[in-house]
Amino acid sequence: MNSLIGTYECKADAKGRLMLPAALKKQLTPVLQNGFVLKRAVFQPCLELYPMAEWELLMQKVNKLNRFKKKNNDFIRRFTAGVKMVEVDTNGRLLIPKDLINFAAISKDIVVSSAVNIVEIWDKEKYEQAIDDATVDFADLAEEVMGQDESDDGIS
Repeated sequence: MNSLIGTYECKADAKGRLMLPAALKKQLTPVLQNGFVLKRAVFQPCLELYPMAEWELLMQKVNKLNRFKKKNNDFIRRFTAGVKMVEVDTNGRLLIPKDLINFAAISKDIVVSSAVNIVEIWDKEKYEQAIDDATVDFADLAEEVMGQDESDDGIS
């Protein structure tokens, strides 16, 4: 799957159903029939939506961890806590389970944002706060992550 593009504002209904924005749904069309995995994000109070193929690639890496090392076992347990298989219904809606709504403190107003090969689902207020918090340090972060002059990994 190619990289996803876009950040969209939308709403969740009282049952926790989210209508995928048309532009995002169009990008996801090739993988809609395979379903998705929805999970808690590791670093932020948001949810991550993985197309099934992306999830399976990630699980191949996780499955290589030695489960007889306590920290690996603890990581696997916490990383997969709350993981749910979800599907987009015929109306283009995605049902967010209650426990994940509670984790991400999702209210009615939502931001759905592409994050390369996955989609992040945020409560709008928390998303705006995270972006504001990151603005101050983003220049330093960009230089550290992407400004690697000595190797071929940097982008110029």
